[in-house]
Amino acid sequence: MAVYSLPDLAYDYGALEPAMTGEILELHHSKHHAAYVKGANDTLEQLEEAADKATPTQTVGLEKTLAFNISGHVLHSIFWENLSPEGGGRPEGELASAIDEYFGSFEKFHSRLSTATAAVQGSGWGVLGYEPLSKRLIIEQVYDHHGNVGQGTTPLLAFDAWEHAYYLQYRNVRPDYVKRLWDLVNWSDVAKRFDKARKTDGGLVAP
Repeated sequence: MAVYSLPDLAYDYGALEPAMTGEILELHHSKHHAAYVKGANDTLEQLEEAADKATPTQTVGLEKTLAFNISGHVLHSIFWENLSPEGGGRPEGELASAIDEYFGSFEKFHSRLSTATAAVQGSGWGVLGYEPLSKRLIIEQVYDHHGNVGQGTTPLLAFDAWEHAYYLQYRNVRPDYVKRLWDLVNWSDVAKRFDKARKTDGGLVAP
């Protein structure tokens, strides 16, 4: 039985135009994201088979594959909810205050996340996250689908910088794509994730 499933979108494939074409969104969701879901489920089955056959060498490679696919599934699931046809503008309330506190201003935060996303080497993500040990907001680059900066950081706002997210529409000009993503940000969703992250603290205990 499948453990992971492809989430439905809260909007139609054409709802994010002109910032993101319906063709790109459909391919991104129904093909690329679906492939990570299938990859995670298939790898779980292979891990169980490897465990039954007591083949630890296969398990090592499968664990890496599982992490890659689960991370891809999680980040894409967040990405879809971070976007909205009625998105854009600026955050309000405690999220806005936290952005001012940790980045100086919304403009500086906007610039830093845009730069981090556009400058990802190869494939990856630009992410605004809540880091539970320091209890603060951070911006990080996630290469491929693996986190590589904050330990246990909870992604709040994820910008997909893989070529399949934009190349058909923006070609090789990734900064133009990132600029248009800001018109789609669902700040209500980001704020809810921020509130939840602060309450759960990521399950980590500060040293």
